[in-house]
Amino acid sequence: MREYWQRKPCLIQGAIPNWAAPIDRARLFELARDPYVESRLITSFDAQWNVAHGPLSRMPSLRRSHWTLLVQGVDLHDDAARDFLSRFRFVADARLDDLMVSYATDGGGVGPHVDSYDVFLLQASGRRRWRISDKQASRVRPGALLNTVESFSATDEWVLDAGDMLYLPPGIAHEGVALGACISYSIGFRAPEYQQLLDPWFAEFAEHALLRGRYRDPGITPARRPALLPAVMTRDVHAKLSQYQPQRADTERFLLRYLSEPKSTTVFDAPTSAPSRARFRRAATLRGLTLDRRTRIIHSARALGINGEWIDSATAPIAALAKFADRRELSSAMAASLPASAWKVLYQWYRAGWIAMARRSP
Repeated sequence: MREYWQRKPCLIQGAIPNWAAPIDRARLFELARDPYVESRLITSFDAQWNVAHGPLSRMPSLRRSHWTLLVQGVDLHDDAARDFLSRFRFVADARLDDLMVSYATDGGGVGPHVDSYDVFLLQASGRRRWRISDKQASRVRPGALLNTVESFSATDEWVLDAGDMLYLPPGIAHEGVALGACISYSIGFRAPEYQQLLDPWFAEFAEHALLRGRYRDPGITPARRPALLPAVMTRDVHAKLSQYQPQRADTERFLLRYLSEPKSTTVFDAPTSAPSRARFRRAATLRGLTLDRRTRIIHSARALGINGEWIDSATAPIAALAKFADRRELSSAMAASLPASAWKVLYQWYRAGWIAMARRSP
């Protein structure tokens, strides 16, 4: 992290030796047919690029070269993929985005392109050749179907075998080409643009700001130029609006909600029949609890955000729930030690499908 993170590429050979990848070709094709899964089929037949968006009911022949299937957010749809993604929680969950899995036939790829986020490229099966350019002049090709760059000139090249992994910081132009059929995993870390944060940040701030009163202008004189904005009105309104300055707590609340917001395609499976809160508590203290694989949850010292909702210490015991968030599992012993104020919140999460009884007692 000190030497490479957001500084320079890093090749890690044998990053996960003797690894049994949780998502194979058959499972990936199954996910691509699901309308709730984000997928793309990218072909470069006869040097012509084409992109088809899922759901994808049919794939090209496995014997045909130069095509790639990309499935985004695999961790949202498969427990084993979610468990695998947890290997990368050495970076905060606020940055960890998702797991994208790709299957490609010989020659398949998406062309040279630039990502605006950190990414680990892990070879799951087969071989892929990666080329990168350290030149900053590469720019996105105008009108391109994909985020490809023009004038790509490689300065480094590696061939990754199963278990090898390449880290790339943001802004590095790169190109991956399959050498025979292969499966690659891409672990991405989101880095929102500040401009993209501005509108939702203002909306969040306005929702919680309390500005009482109404504009008044006693003692004004008759308007000689009716269409002219009165300078006194600008002065007084600006003074009033400027009284409430955003604090660090406002930004923290915004980030907890914004960064825990699920992807737009996420649908939670609420239980068809929920037990009473008392029975739920008894069962949880016997079996433990686990976060649903789709649940996004991050916390600070005083509050937490879960699936776009904000909860502070006045509503729930944050310190206790923060341990749940960090582990993504709550043992039966930990559940038994929770204060009574936690169970109302946990029961609401359970009924929403955000948490479930543990598959095993951790």
